[in-house]
Amino acid sequence: MAVTRVRRVAFIGTGIMGAPIAGHILDAGYQLVVHNHTRAKAQPLLDRGATWADTPAQAARQADVTFTMVGYPNQVEDVYLGKDGILDAAGKGAWMVDLTTSSPQLAKELHDAADVTDKHFVDCPVTGGQTGAQEGTLTLMVGSTPAKVNPILPVLECFSNSIYYFGEPGSGMTAKLCNQVALAGCMVGYAEALGLAQQSGLDQRELIDLIMHGTGNSGALQSLAPKSVDGDFRPGFMNEHFRKDLALAIRQAEDQELTLPGTRNAFDLYDTLCSVGGSRLGTQAISLMYEDEETCVAAGLDWTLLDGQPQDDSQASAEEW
Repeated sequence: MAVTRVRRVAFIGTGIMGAPIAGHILDAGYQLVVHNHTRAKAQPLLDRGATWADTPAQAARQADVTFTMVGYPNQVEDVYLGKDGILDAAGKGAWMVDLTTSSPQLAKELHDAADVTDKHFVDCPVTGGQTGAQEGTLTLMVGSTPAKVNPILPVLECFSNSIYYFGEPGSGMTAKLCNQVALAGCMVGYAEALGLAQQSGLDQRELIDLIMHGTGNSGALQSLAPKSVDGDFRPGFMNEHFRKDLALAIRQAEDQELTLPGTRNAFDLYDTLCSVGGSRLGTQAISLMYEDEETCVAAGLDWTLLDGQPQDDSQASAEEW
């Protein structure tokens, strides 16, 4: 039986992005059950009236809609298909919505697996960062059509202000990877501009204001370049996750026999940044790649780590979700 009215919502992954999104769902009046790898990260939601579930399956069992916001594709796969997974536990007609930036191919596989069991899976990655999650103004990229997603539209709207539909399963994930490709160019561009300005003796803040009034302006420049100049590298979106997104975009392009040299360059920079201790800093820390060693050390980077083992960009730390 199809869901005609959403009452009970499950949310898996209450980290930097997931917790505020789940909070908006709770504020909208839905019954909310949550599960997170680290229960402490869900405690503020529990204090506000959400119910705890010991496993993803327990969370999804009675839910009309189950949202997932975890770190990496392997975690998405485990949450849906592993022991105590969502796909088997969800009821007939239930919806499963993955907000994680993950693999388009995995999204297609999960859609098909849900479809044959009279359930619904939709890929729906988001953009807008921590601020957008907190303010409920995220942009959603849906791998489906408006008509198909209409039964769960009210719950999607409670944490977003823009929804784009790309029609086919996996296409929402592809759209998000395209967004990250564009963002990567903006991030490296402003970091290099700040580096050149500093070395040339220009006032970096004055330069940011100038670029904001010209064709070099971007959302990244407006929201993140001032933080780079201030030395504020607290994460709204962590480097290790951006590195993962760029890796997924490069793989997707390779599948289409397309080369993305700019994205590859950005990936290499973020990969190096993560390898020297910056994996859990915000993406604005890319500017440290153009700073002197003293500034990098003060921010927590250690260049000697480059002599160690390379990091695995397919794994997230347990504490993230």
